[in-house]
Amino acid sequence: MPPVLLSRTLDTFLGVFTGVLAYYLYETHPRTALPREETLLELIRWKMEKGRQERERKLEQPR
Repeated sequence: MPPVLLSRTLDTFLGVFTGVLAYYLYETHPRTALPREETLLELIRWKMEKGRQERERKLEQPR
């Protein structure tokens, strides 16, 4: 088992925080900025809307 840097819990939070910050900077940096319709938030909204439409379609179908 590799050595622990700070503590098992704090190392986990530090890793997640670093990853989220890196992705945020990747999406917002002018040189690497993604088009608005391809950002993570827009992709999540699209997927949620697609799931909602799928559930509504299943409810409307006669059994």
